[in-house]
Amino acid sequence: QVQLVESGGGLVQAGGSLRLSCAVSGSINSINAMAWYRQAPGKQRELVASVTNVGSTNYADSAKGRFTISRDNAKNTMYLQMNSLKPEDTAVYYCRVQSLIVIVPYDYWGQGTQVTVSS
Repeated sequence: QVQLVESGGGLVQAGGSLRLSCAVSGSINSINAMAWYRQAPGKQRELVASVTNVGSTNYADSAKGRFTISRDNAKNTMYLQMNSLKPEDTAVYYCRVQSLIVIVPYDYWGQGTQVTVSS
């Protein structure tokens, strides 16, 4: 029913930029948090950034100053603008949407998009 589809990944050189998108299809309550996670080989999946429906944001220390998370509530789409990319940003990036209403719970993940940053 509900699907999250990531796009925008690819191969870039260090210092370059990418803009990831996550489109949500299907019916979900609009009071939610959307987030980007990433997982590199041999490492645990980690939170990169999150944004609520009212625009409250949170960033991992590694993302602060370089990445910007945003969302378009009318389009049910989330974005991650990544600038000044580093090789250590190489990972599969996943989007997630979680309900912020306890009595109407849900938790959905996308299938990920590969980001590779070369030296």
